[in-house]
Amino acid sequence: MHNSKGVTQRANPRLLVVDDDRELCHLVMQYLEPEGFTLSVVHTGGEGIRTAIEDTHELIVLDVMLPDIKGFDVLREIRSRVRTPVLMLTAKGDEFDRILGLELGADDYLPKPFSPRELIARISAILRRSGWQSENNATSRPPIIRSGDIELDLAARTVLKAGEPVRLTSAEFDLLHAFFETPGQVLTREALVENVLDRKFSPFDRSIDLHISNLRRKLGPQNDGAERIRSVRGIGYLYAWPMQA
Repeated sequence: MHNSKGVTQRANPRLLVVDDDRELCHLVMQYLEPEGFTLSVVHTGGEGIRTAIEDTHELIVLDVMLPDIKGFDVLREIRSRVRTPVLMLTAKGDEFDRILGLELGADDYLPKPFSPRELIARISAILRRSGWQSENNATSRPPIIRSGDIELDLAARTVLKAGEPVRLTSAEFDLLHAFFETPGQVLTREALVENVLDRKFSPFDRSIDLHISNLRRKLGPQNDGAERIRSVRGIGYLYAWPMQA
């Protein structure tokens, strides 16, 4: 299975860019290759799906508007086959596209037009969240964390619920990890956006709430039926740890 682990042994991260705007793709290559990224570029949704499944990449940059298949359908198909992080390129100000992309499993979004610095920052943030590291920066294996029926393997970046795997995006995994690192504490929306999504907080940005909603849906309630992630009005969220015997 491709990208089943959060760690690669390549010296440079390999990215797949799926966008029919050839001029933009050329500019993206000019931005990213000097920064040490290795790029594969395709211009249709069909090529994007095939390449994402057949080859191994650390991240996929996917445009919403493609000539043959809608970008959301491409995302849905990719998500059903591999766990590679996905950065969606959306139209500026199109909140519906951003919400739908996150609901379908995108790790982040970037409105067009964007600056080279912002593109590199978003990609780097996703790679950090997904646990990418080169063989030169490999460290000792992180621990496995458990709470009730949930088990986080920080090295493999996998989650088990009652022994069964739960497929999370990199953002969802890091949200859960943040809750596990601060048991019994309320985490503010601002802290989650800045520390987990690694971007400046805006009170109008609802992406963190969508990630939380997806995480709740995938994990379900506690064994006793209690809500696993509770909203604390006007503040943020609290992960309800089960009572220890």
